[in-house]
Amino acid sequence: MNGTVSLVGSGPGDPELLTVKARRRIDAADVVLHDKLPGPEIIDTIPEAKREDVGKRAGGERTSQEYTNERLVELAREGKNIVRLKGGDPFVFGRGGEETSHLAANGVDFEIVPGISSALAAPELAGIPTTHREHASTVSFVTGHEDPTKEESAVNWDALAATGGTIVVLMGVGKLPDYTAALREAGMSSETPVALVERASRPDQRVATGTLDTITDVAEREGIEPPAVTVIGQVVGEREQPREARQ
Repeated sequence: MNGTVSLVGSGPGDPELLTVKARRRIDAADVVLHDKLPGPEIIDTIPEAKREDVGKRAGGERTSQEYTNERLVELAREGKNIVRLKGGDPFVFGRGGEETSHLAANGVDFEIVPGISSALAAPELAGIPTTHREHASTVSFVTGHEDPTKEESAVNWDALAATGGTIVVLMGVGKLPDYTAALREAGMSSETPVALVERASRPDQRVATGTLDTITDVAEREGIEPPAVTVIGQVVGEREQPREARQ
């Protein structure tokens, strides 16, 4: 009898932001396939004997998506109950759709356990409202790391610049100079506020701010590294540092 696969969103990295269902599924799983995005605070709560790292490996090599897809099917056919643990939400730039298509094609039962996407959590934890009655009635979520086999980008930066709303870019540190330039060329003001939120919700969270014109230099000067979320729009100017909650 086949086992089942649960695609579980781990949220932005704080173990306390895991959903109750996510925690239950992780604890009950026979095997947990994960990459680095859930973060060490969550991964370290999983017994080493039942976790498999399908992310980056020694020497800079990465586990292919094809391997992960096949491994999920293989384990399910062994009768194992598997958690595929993903950062944020499984269906927000997490390749969850690719994995569920492969599971369905191979007759493997699966479920989705939604998680808090960093697209929402990172701005909030930095004190930035993604919507604001005076500044933004729309929010656009964009990947800064598209499939490299595409002949051209599927992101229409001209259209995004024209919305007048908030733009949230995930996995966009490496391409920051490219898309900030594209937005300026599309007519967005070079003075538009921009924030970079690195390692949102984790103990070493950092926030760097600038404008569409300066943020690349700010990121380089501050040494901002992935994982980080970029927030672009007038809402960044409404940023208020959250006060430390009483424990």
